[in-house]
Amino acid sequence: MVKSPVSLPLLYFLLLLSFNSGILLKLANGQVKKWCVAKPSTDDKALVSNINYACEQLGILGFNCSQIQPGGESYDPNTYINHASSVMNSYYQANGRQEHNCNFQGSGLITISDPSYGNCQYP
Repeated sequence: MVKSPVSLPLLYFLLLLSFNSGILLKLANGQVKKWCVAKPSTDDKALVSNINYACEQLGILGFNCSQIQPGGESYDPNTYINHASSVMNSYYQANGRQEHNCNFQGSGLITISDPSYGNCQYP
């Protein structure tokens, strides 16, 4: 099972860097690349709900959530916030990067800074 968030300070730091880095990734058509992540203030119950919803919807689309399973590239750190962010972004990307696909009842946040880390690469 997923442990409670222990890397919340790291996530705050990464979000701070995203606002200050000035590094923007652009798509071939000149648009700024965007990702969907969970807001750091989201409680565990909402994060679990987001994980369940995103994985269910991704399954309907023919995708899975293996990246947050043990051995998956986004399993570590094993926290709700990291797992939710990974699958919320997968859902957002699979549904055309529309802002409303990152809402998750107000707990989603669109960022222009690539949240990828280590082996966990966000598409």
